[in-house]
Amino acid sequence: QVQLVESGGGSVQAGSSLTLSCAASGLSFGSYVMGWFRQAPGEAREFVAARSRRGITTKYADSVKGRFTISRDHAKSTVYLQMSSLKPEDTAVYYCAADYSTGVLRTDSEYDYWGQGTQVTVSS
Repeated sequence: QVQLVESGGGSVQAGSSLTLSCAASGLSFGSYVMGWFRQAPGEAREFVAARSRRGITTKYADSVKGRFTISRDHAKSTVYLQMSSLKPEDTAVYYCAADYSTGVLRTDSEYDYWGQGTQVTVSS
């Protein structure tokens, strides 16, 4: 049974940094592309970042490029999202996702597995 468990969310001031973690179990971590998505209240879920299964290729949403970094630790089967220079518009529930794919996926419908989400609130 595949499980993705996010952690690290919280409430911070604008300009702060935060690192989210997503621990994966029940899958061969190195065979899955890992992604981060977020959903703000009243809005659709949107792509944030993704890293290919071997960690060679990354993609970011334009809104987070240069501020967020996605990384993966294969020894721990964990994917991270390092967020810096946080803005109030980054406030959302952040979700980790996984898919058995060779590519780097930007669309939520392409992912098979999802975590429960972790709340990030950025105040001005």
